[in-house]
Amino acid sequence: DSATTLGVLMHEYGWTPDDHDALAMGSLAGHILECGPQVTGGIHTDWHTVPDWENIGYPVIECHGAEHFVVSKPAGTGGLVTRGTVSEQILYEVGDPARYRLPDVCCDFTGVTVTEAGPDRVVVRGARGQAPGPHYKLSAAYLDGYRCVAQLPVFGIDAVRKARRTGEALLGRARAMALARGLGDFEKVAVGVVGAEDGYGPRARAFDLREAIARVAATHPRREALELFSREARVPGVSFAPGTTTGSALMFNSRPVVEPRYRLFTCLVDKARLAPPRVTLDGQCVSVPIPAGAPLAEAPAAAPRADAATATATGPGGRRVPLVRLAWGRSGDKGNTSNIAVIARRPAFLPFIEAALSAEAVKAYLAHLVEGAVVRHAVPGLHALNFVLDGALDGGGPSSLRPDPMGKGMAQQLLEFDIPVPDDLDV
Repeated sequence: DSATTLGVLMHEYGWTPDDHDALAMGSLAGHILECGPQVTGGIHTDWHTVPDWENIGYPVIECHGAEHFVVSKPAGTGGLVTRGTVSEQILYEVGDPARYRLPDVCCDFTGVTVTEAGPDRVVVRGARGQAPGPHYKLSAAYLDGYRCVAQLPVFGIDAVRKARRTGEALLGRARAMALARGLGDFEKVAVGVVGAEDGYGPRARAFDLREAIARVAATHPRREALELFSREARVPGVSFAPGTTTGSALMFNSRPVVEPRYRLFTCLVDKARLAPPRVTLDGQCVSVPIPAGAPLAEAPAAAPRADAATATATGPGGRRVPLVRLAWGRSGDKGNTSNIAVIARRPAFLPFIEAALSAEAVKAYLAHLVEGAVVRHAVPGLHALNFVLDGALDGGGPSSLRPDPMGKGMAQQLLEFDIPVPDDLDV
């Protein structure tokens, strides 16, 4: 997505494929622009400080060569441009910030700085680059059966218990019918209750809800089996718990939709195996030379910060505060991998965040969601940490059966993590 911005800047400034630092800055500008109002206050941690959502402005970037650029928004529009909103977007959907791989350049964002220069004006500097690697990234989607998700509102006394039993009964009924017809069992199923904090795992709070939504999801290689499931999703409204309705806007025409389930496949392909791209313009066909690239240099091991070590050695003091009081956070997805960026609100807070929020601590805190490894990356220019969580999204995107298949709520969960701080720290 960032290439549309980078191409304009290369044309304007005459940057060549070897101007790696310039290409990194141009790519960062494109990365900030590509998600529109996500950098002007959209989905910002401090949502309550962002005015006029309904008229939120789109970002504008004023580029000053390869040295720096200014992020702003049109006057009179809603939203907000601050160090927090811009820093969140810089690390959104980024893996290793020192090795952010793009077709034209491999970017290092660890030294990027973000400075407020006035109301809704932020100056960004410091992206570095090196030659792109010798591979293209290939992304392909393929059909892998079908899925269907039914959502059934349940009201009244014991709404959560009724909703959960409703989901299990619906699934059992549809499974029996599919087996009786020789269609085989469902491949994967998920029964949950929206409103009961199922996604929080062991930290879910017990509420005596009187409104809840039974959410039942299933996958199957054959559409016919899920058409049965979809048809039977109307049964709970007349056969199961009192206070259940199926005639709501949660279902199209009162029945959930059976849809293809697509999976994402990614791999690296050696550039030497492929012919260069060709562009036809005004009847002339031109081959576009692509830099062959080289193996990327190894990232230097991050040295422990002295102040983080001191925060650990001297003890935390007498209180614990939720991370959200010390940091902004945003999570994103790449296939079945999620990242969570944690940006200190003030540089003085970072040592205490680093001391408490290890990769192991994050893995344990989100163990009910994360199946793979968790890796922590330091981003000193932004006073931030970036966590990359593998196997975190139940397959991710359209193959996931979770209510949050893209991990947008993972940062929200982590922001409740308790951080030990000294009594005299001004939070």
